[in-house]
Amino acid sequence: MIWWAGRGLALIGGGHLAIGLLLSRSYFDDWFALRLWGHWTEDTHQASYFWANPAGFGWPLLLIGLTVVWMDRRGITPPLFLAWMVLGWAVVCAVIAEPTPGPVLVAFAVMLLRGVQKASGRAQTVPAEQAAETQRAGL
Repeated sequence: MIWWAGRGLALIGGGHLAIGLLLSRSYFDDWFALRLWGHWTEDTHQASYFWANPAGFGWPLLLIGLTVVWMDRRGITPPLFLAWMVLGWAVVCAVIAEPTPGPVLVAFAVMLLRGVQKASGRAQTVPAEQAAETQRAGL
């Protein structure tokens, strides 16, 4: 479940970034010519597209998703706080901006939370079971 959640988060983050950059490519010249310097808070198309795309949530969500997949492949359970933070972020995005893939992001965040909770529960019970077996064996 953690693996699927990580892949889903990475897919949404990467998709947001790719589609956003594709739609904002007409502003690349302005960005690279540093025309946002001193004007990045102004309500212009160049600034809006910049904050929505390369400075938006696509990069961090892609990074979180890939990190979760990386951790899962190595048998490392992601921290519970990460799952809760992604869920909170997803709920805010889903409530404030529609129509977006926000509800799908919430679903992946819930999957991550449930997966982390299940994995954490297994990690806590396995050592206790092993300790009981060791004690029964007289070791």
